Amino acid sequence: MPGRTGIAAPMLLLAGLGLAFATFGSQGAALREGVLIPVSGPIGPATSDFFVRELRSAQAAKVPLVVIRLDTPGGLETSMRDMIQAILAADVPVVAFVAPSGARAASAGTYLLYACHVAAMAPATNLGAATPVQIGGFGGGEEPRRPGPEPTAEDNPKQGDKDGGSAPDKDKNASHSKDSAAKPPRAPEPGTAMERKAVNDSVAFLRSLAELRGRNVEWAERAVREGASLPADEALEQNVIELVTPDLPSLLRALDGREVKLPARTVKLATAGLTLREVQADWRTELLQLITNPNVAYLLMLIGIYGLLLEGYHPGAVLPGVVGAICLLLAAYALQLLSVNYAGAALIALGVLLMIMEVFMPSFGSLGIGGVIAFVIGSIILLDTDVPGFGIPRAVIGSVAFVGGSLVFATAWLAVRVRQRPIVSGREHLLGNVAVAEGDFAERGHVRVQGELWDARTTRPVRAGEKLRIVAIDGLQLAVEPATEERK
Repeated sequence: MPGRTGIAAPMLLLAGLGLAFATFGSQGAALREGVLIPVSGPIGPATSDFFVRELRSAQAAKVPLVVIRLDTPGGLETSMRDMIQAILAADVPVVAFVAPSGARAASAGTYLLYACHVAAMAPATNLGAATPVQIGGFGGGEEPRRPGPEPTAEDNPKQGDKDGGSAPDKDKNASHSKDSAAKPPRAPEPGTAMERKAVNDSVAFLRSLAELRGRNVEWAERAVREGASLPADEALEQNVIELVTPDLPSLLRALDGREVKLPARTVKLATAGLTLREVQADWRTELLQLITNPNVAYLLMLIGIYGLLLEGYHPGAVLPGVVGAICLLLAAYALQLLSVNYAGAALIALGVLLMIMEVFMPSFGSLGIGGVIAFVIGSIILLDTDVPGFGIPRAVIGSVAFVGGSLVFATAWLAVRVRQRPIVSGREHLLGNVAVAEGDFAERGHVRVQGELWDARTTRPVRAGEKLRIVAIDGLQLAVEPATEERK
């Protein structure tokens, strides 16, 4: 027995050490797993919510690296800024990788690329075109053209000419400042002041990101002011990005040993042998992406307005009111996340109200036509169609307006037809009908019409059984004349 006990103790010790090494090894393996977050398509509230949650989860798990696989045409500024703030505050290295080949980081994607600690691109990808756009604004940053052989700083408040600008930026700025001081300010063209504010704000934002990451500041300004774009190789040459690699494994190899400055510390990346775990969108992101789709939000708003109005016209129907309230609340949530012109929403509500009023109170098209016009104008200006992926297609607006307009014109047509039909009920229905005299009378007597006995008067004597035509109604007395005279 003592011998067995002496053998068992070392074996238990070895087993404990093995378990400890296995646990340590598994933890080490977990630490050697990075996170890959895909960001594709237009950047909106759903994308921002998904990205920020996953980045925070990766930071909480203390992963060594987060890679953003980027392919976007742009998106909403508010969503983009939420993502950038999360990147700047993250205590984990974040690498942006524009991939696969053929992908792009346009508009909002350029800002995200500049915000990341390391910017990489696959061959045959591009970035740029970072000029801001807005509702009722200047249509994607297109500058107004003025007569003259060549634009100058005097004619262009944005500085520099649209075709690329060969003069240095400092010369443009000096020229612009000199002209501004020498000449009194003139009234800006419509939208110019708002355009200048948006562009200058975006320039300052992207320049600050470029200075933070040590990248090309001058090209960052050109990307905003001129909408400049670059392919991957030229972006590398001009210090806009750090790496051009064909795929993720080569990216990890290129990142190995590179130092990255985080908010509170500097870390040296050790990506040799690192694996990346790609995260997928959950049901919450899918639902948010669905209801923040401009087409879905637009239709939800229409269903909500129609439902509540129909419930108001038919109290107690319940179903239209319940469905309308739910849809309207979902639409309100979606629209407050999107870039919405609330004047457009008000015009849509007014248009729907007028069209429904035409159905219940026919005005021969006056209310209905006004409703269709208000509805179409409101639908066009409701959302910013210049932001990629966040406009309402004209086909959708036209289809809904066509259905509403058809209902209006059908109602007006039926109202006109009903007005032209002969009256089939009420006292007015008796006019023109034939009555039969109950007895002989010269001025006043009784006649029978539609089985009813009426008091009647006439200007000529009549005989019992004679057919008389009703020509007028005075209170409860009919004015009649011989039916034979009516036919002469």
